[in-house]
Amino acid sequence: MADEGRARAYPAQAVEVQPEEYYIEAEQSLVERPLRTLKRDNLFGVFDIDGDFGAGKGPEGLYFRDTRFLSRFDLTLNGDRPLLLDSVVLEDNAALLVDLTNNDIHDADGRVRVTRGTIFANRWKFLIGQHCYERIGLRNFGTVSETARIDLAFGADFVDLFEVRGEKRKLRGVGRAEIISPSELLFTYRGLDDIVRYTTIAFDPPPHRLSENGAGWDLELEPDGRVGITITITCAIEGEAVAPPLPFLNAYRDLRRLIPSERKLLGGMSSSNPLFDEVLRRAAYDLDMLITATPHGPYPYAGVPWYSTVFGRDGILSALFIVSQAPEVAQGVLRTLAASQATQVDERADAQPGKILHESRAGEMAELGEVPFRRYYGTVDATPLFIMLADAYFARTGDTATIREIWPNIEAAMHWIDVYGDADGDGFVEYCRMTDQGLSNQGWKDSHDAIFHADGTLAEGPIALCEVQAYVFAAKRGAANLARALGSEEQALRWEEEADRIRLLFEEKFWLEDLQIYALALDGKKQPCRVRTSNAGHALFTGIASPERAAAMAEQFVDRTFFSGWGVRTVATGEARYNPMSYHNGSVWPHDNAVIALGLARYGYRKEAAKIFEGLFAAATFDELRRLPELFCGFRRRPRRGPTAYPVACAPQAWAAAAPFALLVACLGLEIDEAEECVRLNAPILPRFIDTLHVPELRVGKSRLALRFNRHDTDVTVAVPDRSGPATVMIVK
Repeated sequence: MADEGRARAYPAQAVEVQPEEYYIEAEQSLVERPLRTLKRDNLFGVFDIDGDFGAGKGPEGLYFRDTRFLSRFDLTLNGDRPLLLDSVVLEDNAALLVDLTNNDIHDADGRVRVTRGTIFANRWKFLIGQHCYERIGLRNFGTVSETARIDLAFGADFVDLFEVRGEKRKLRGVGRAEIISPSELLFTYRGLDDIVRYTTIAFDPPPHRLSENGAGWDLELEPDGRVGITITITCAIEGEAVAPPLPFLNAYRDLRRLIPSERKLLGGMSSSNPLFDEVLRRAAYDLDMLITATPHGPYPYAGVPWYSTVFGRDGILSALFIVSQAPEVAQGVLRTLAASQATQVDERADAQPGKILHESRAGEMAELGEVPFRRYYGTVDATPLFIMLADAYFARTGDTATIREIWPNIEAAMHWIDVYGDADGDGFVEYCRMTDQGLSNQGWKDSHDAIFHADGTLAEGPIALCEVQAYVFAAKRGAANLARALGSEEQALRWEEEADRIRLLFEEKFWLEDLQIYALALDGKKQPCRVRTSNAGHALFTGIASPERAAAMAEQFVDRTFFSGWGVRTVATGEARYNPMSYHNGSVWPHDNAVIALGLARYGYRKEAAKIFEGLFAAATFDELRRLPELFCGFRRRPRRGPTAYPVACAPQAWAAAAPFALLVACLGLEIDEAEECVRLNAPILPRFIDTLHVPELRVGKSRLALRFNRHDTDVTVAVPDRSGPATVMIVK
């Protein structure tokens, strides 16, 4: 919808406290039992440690486009759940491998007839396209022939992901199961959206027993005899083409060919610390798994299990963190979000012209409008962050063609900032939801209780968040850079002047002299939320903070009230709503810490950035997979114990996986000037757990560089062991 002049100012609106919108229920903690996750494109699976799912009330299952297409998959051997020997997701996330063996098998009189550990079973499971493949291999290590009775139980509830998260529905569609051949079982569900979803399970060899909820085989095993069963599960939607499944080994070979090429996205960095190399490889492979091909380019889906889809804010920050190593991801994010940018007012979706997407969903509840997230725009920060990413991408690549392509989207985003974002004309961008179905808080801390005053009372909207003003400042500066590159000097000067005015107004209204930090937010009455939070660190990230005030905040972010030993808490201890077990009011988020570390480094506080890096690295080493989760609890670090897990955190999560790369950039002071074909290293340091770091390939224009960093106490030397092309390396100390 076209608009003239300034948009209508929002009325004051109180934030609802109960019930919280779209709260993720936790009848069972995700850390209560180890889970195994696989993802490929729009298909993902969450399995228990045995490779099954369906035993608990958690998120286990096989999902396609926000719907659980298979809710039960349980294996028994001779009537019992087998004994677990080993369970591992391969380092590159290609497959889940599980080793099992039989329990003691008794005869009719209760005597042990077959001792445990006689029959070995291994499960090999992977995803590709819209198919989940599994091969169950059996081997008899006994000295006599044995019969292995394998039974698989199935169920397909086709529940929407929001139902799994805890949303209640009064009505659902109709499902049924049918045997369509001696080796094939079909589950069908016609939703209330009139979309038919299918799950097909095919077996090779055909089972000896097949019903609408299970399959079974009686397999004779000679001494040292071996036999295998292959199961192929296909998820499909009526009217949409799906490639037929390939033979098991052919499909796995295709998958293996995909992964090495994706691995190159972030290069093969290595260090003197084998544990750190494990953390770095896990982060790179998690990003490889989450980065999904879209019609507009690669896009990092936010996280598994709750957020395996396009999220604007998450995708932008993930791309920003890795733009030095993988600018092509930033290009995919920019094109995807430009294609989905709002063009008209839609109150049901919190949409306004020029606004950048918050998230998109493809499940039944989104299709029906039971949740507003089919295409939902209820985020106040994705729009300025979109412009920041465009600026960072252009600085890294010099790709004028892509910037020209999305320039109308950048101008529309700038218009949204000025007209809809600052609806009351006070110079700040605020949010206030347009529908009761929408999110009441629309910054990255979007819990219902995340924005509050010093006495703990919740802030009433419209709310101007600290970090959003910082993003708007950076967006104005970034848009000016891009306008100048496209030959529009007048427009560039205007946006630079506007950025300078925002900086002055921000310092005047947000700085809390007595607390020596920027306020969390201004409420609808323009009163500051006088709370010490990590949001202020985002002002360092964008450069809006004055150097004097940056110094005061740098000291705070590494003191005991903010820094838990693992990272910077979202809310400092002692504040009214501080709770180390909350989602946003005292927990530790790796991506938030990466933003703060980049901000500290920007102002020259690299030692403080390195301290954050050291805490997060230590946290990752306590994880079985060396993975940084979405978040963990903010309890103080205790000797000989790892961080306290958050019960429903996503793992992997894209911006958490990208955080180690951002932390490296912060410590090294890495800047890549594509126009000058120059790599700048501003006062580089390395954290104490790294003595040497090798970057085998850094692309700068038409040049390729290899860099080697060596730490000497607090100093770092840099060597260039290999290069091609004219690119130079400049060290600034």
